[in-house]
Amino acid sequence: QLQLVESGGGLVQPGGSLKLSCAGSGSFLGAFAIGWFRQAPGKDREPVSCINQDVATSYADSVKGRFTISWDNAKNTVYLQMTSLEPEDTAVYYCTASDIKYLGWCPLTGEKYTHWGQGTQVTVSS
Repeated sequence: QLQLVESGGGLVQPGGSLKLSCAGSGSFLGAFAIGWFRQAPGKDREPVSCINQDVATSYADSVKGRFTISWDNAKNTVYLQMTSLEPEDTAVYYCTASDIKYLGWCPLTGEKYTHWGQGTQVTVSS
């Protein structure tokens, strides 16, 4: 059973940066896609970004140009580098994994993912 643990959240001022990490309990198999989703208080969960083993990536329009997702196979870790953070980015960020192989793309739909981490809080405030 794959387990995911997020880390790297915290409090940052607007315009600042944070780097989130998603560590897997075992190897991220080649069939997996890894996604980041977020949920702000009183709002629905929304997609942020995803990556597959072919290094195909997707980003939500709201974070394009500001966030970068990457996959370090040697460390069994996926990262989400967040820059130019805005108060609207405040949310609990969740890492998730899919056991379906996607060739050349990855889904930004939560229903496509089966393994979820516990989340890490990101607060952007002055």
